[in-house]
Amino acid sequence: MKVSVKVPATSANIGPGFDCLGIALPIYNTVTIDETVLPGTGVEINILSQDDNFDDLIIDHIPTDETSIVYKAVELLYNSIGQTPSELKININTTIPVTRGLGSSAAVIVGALIAANHLLGEPADESAILSIATEIEGHPDNVTPAVVGGLVLSSLEEDGSILYRKLNWPEEWAITVCIPDVELATEISRSVLPESVPIQDAVYNTKRMGMFIEALNTSDAELMKIALSDKLHQPYRAKLVPWMADINEAIKHDEDIFGCVLSGAGSSVLVISKQSAADKARNKINEVMTNLNVKAEIKTLKVENNGAQIISQS
Repeated sequence: MKVSVKVPATSANIGPGFDCLGIALPIYNTVTIDETVLPGTGVEINILSQDDNFDDLIIDHIPTDETSIVYKAVELLYNSIGQTPSELKININTTIPVTRGLGSSAAVIVGALIAANHLLGEPADESAILSIATEIEGHPDNVTPAVVGGLVLSSLEEDGSILYRKLNWPEEWAITVCIPDVELATEISRSVLPESVPIQDAVYNTKRMGMFIEALNTSDAELMKIALSDKLHQPYRAKLVPWMADINEAIKHDEDIFGCVLSGAGSSVLVISKQSAADKARNKINEVMTNLNVKAEIKTLKVENNGAQIISQS
């Protein structure tokens, strides 16, 4: 039996929602798991792409042996029902850029789990899939929207379960993504964060998260401009992603563009605006990146409201 699962890219944090906000975007990885008929062949993992501009570095970032997060995901699922994975061929067709803060690892983890779960007869429900994926990924902000789609507020609870709620993104608001040709490993981006923060900074982010939710609920553009600021992670990571400050400076006087935030751990950034200002946002981003001599892909994307989906089985 063979199962293929398509999983969207995700962007986490979105300003004040450090480790708890994530949004699904229409860039995809596809994970296919095939039960082979040759005994003793073990688990085989292949990295594939139909893109002529496929980045060979993707292969370097996704191990193809038992140290792979893909294998670990499948192994944890099998172990949860008292089995061990064997004789499986796993193909990963990837278009989500790696080490760019777009949830590439979450996508392959989720894709592998859902495909393997289907092969096993669906022993794991959504709650179990989210818990296993979060155990591997470390936090739920990317894996949850990868599973359920949309904009999601999520929390890893003390018992290991994932509590989440989907939030509505206003249709009149646009998300423009700047994906620079610059890698930024999550480990490096995490390493610059302090072990503790001043209580006034924690309070600041609490206020901004409240504003963020209210701005969504009321489509309040002026409130969202204030809500996108953060003191828990972006100030510390700013030196690793210098174009974010330059983009913020370029857009700050445009009333139809709300702000620029780091996408996950970087290096990508998101610019939030009215749909009518998306062209202006792309032009301003392009001007900044050109002046910095940093090659980047810039695109305006809709929110992907569908999470991981089985697209074929045989």
